[in-house]
Amino acid sequence: MSKKILIYAEVTRENYIHTVFFELANKAGELAEKLDNAEVDALLISKPGLAENYREAFVNSGIDKIYAIEDERFETYCTEYFSKVAVDAIKEIQPEILLIGATNQGRDLAPRISTALNTGLTADCTGLDINEKGQLAATRPTFGGQLMATILCKNLPQMATVRPKVFKPAEYDNIKPAEIIKITPNEDGVTRCVELLEFHKKLTSEINELDSAEIIVAGGRGMKNSDGFALLKEFADKLGAAVGASRTAVEMGLASHDMQIGQTGKTVTPKLYIACGISGAIQHTIGMNNSDKIIAINTDKNAPIFEIADFGMVGDVFEILPKLIKLENFQK
Repeated sequence: MSKKILIYAEVTRENYIHTVFFELANKAGELAEKLDNAEVDALLISKPGLAENYREAFVNSGIDKIYAIEDERFETYCTEYFSKVAVDAIKEIQPEILLIGATNQGRDLAPRISTALNTGLTADCTGLDINEKGQLAATRPTFGGQLMATILCKNLPQMATVRPKVFKPAEYDNIKPAEIIKITPNEDGVTRCVELLEFHKKLTSEINELDSAEIIVAGGRGMKNSDGFALLKEFADKLGAAVGASRTAVEMGLASHDMQIGQTGKTVTPKLYIACGISGAIQHTIGMNNSDKIIAINTDKNAPIFEIADFGMVGDVFEILPKLIKLENFQK
C-alpha cells in the first residue's frame, strides 16, 4: 500500500457531488500532512462526463488524482455494480486510508467493500486523526453513546465512514492539479439483484431547513408537551430559525424523527444553536457540538449542555422564551 488517502466521491440523484465529499477532503488534507504529505485522491463512479464537469471543484478541494469509473450503467446507484467496480479500483489504487460519507449510499457500500477487501471498517465516526505510529485513529460513540472509542484498523486499507456535517469544508481554496485517471470497469459475473423502477422523494420542510439553517432552536424533555413545542416554534419564527429536537422529545411524540438531532438523528453545524430544555447527553451533543455558537437554557445548572455552551441561561424556558419573544429588538 502507498501513502494515499482515497475518498469516495458520491454522486447524488441530481448528479451533484455530495457535500460530504468536500468535508472529508478538507479533513483528509490535515491527515495527509501527518503522513508525510500523502496523496489525497477521489474515487468517482458515475455516468460519463461528471469527472470533467466537476474538475474545478476537485481542483479547489486539494485532490491530487480523480480515479473516474464512468459508464451509462452507473447513472443510478446499484449495490452490486458499484461495490464490484469500487473493490477492483481500490485494489489497483492501493490506498492506505479509504474514507466514505455515512450517507444512505455510503452505509450500504462501505461494509460491502470492507468485507471484499478483508479489512476493518469504523462506522459513523465523529473524529479522525493519525496516531504516533502513522495509523488512522477513528473515533466514534460506543455503549449507546455513553463513551467515545478510538478504533484502529489492523489491515489495509484502513476504512472509516463519517456523517455529513461532522467536518467542515475548507474555507479557502486548496488548489491541486486533480489529474483525471480513467478506469475501465469490469462487471463480469455481477448479478443485479435489485432493480430501481421509480423513485419518489419525500422530504418535510423541517429536514430541508435543518440541513441549511444558520440558526436552529432545539427542544428536549424540558419542553414537556405540545404546547411547549408550539412555544419553541413561535420563538424560532421570531429568529427566522429552524426547529430541531432531541431524541427524548421525539420519543415523547413532541416532534417527528426528521427533526431529531444527535447520534441517531441528524448532524448540524449552524452559526447559532439554541438548546431549550435539553440536558446535553453525548447522544445529542455529537450531532450539534460543531455549531459556531451554542446557547443553552435549562433549569439544572449542572446540566452537561452547559459544558459545551458558549452562553448559558439557568431558568425555566416557559418563563424565558415568552420574554424573548416580546422583545421588539430581538431578531435574527
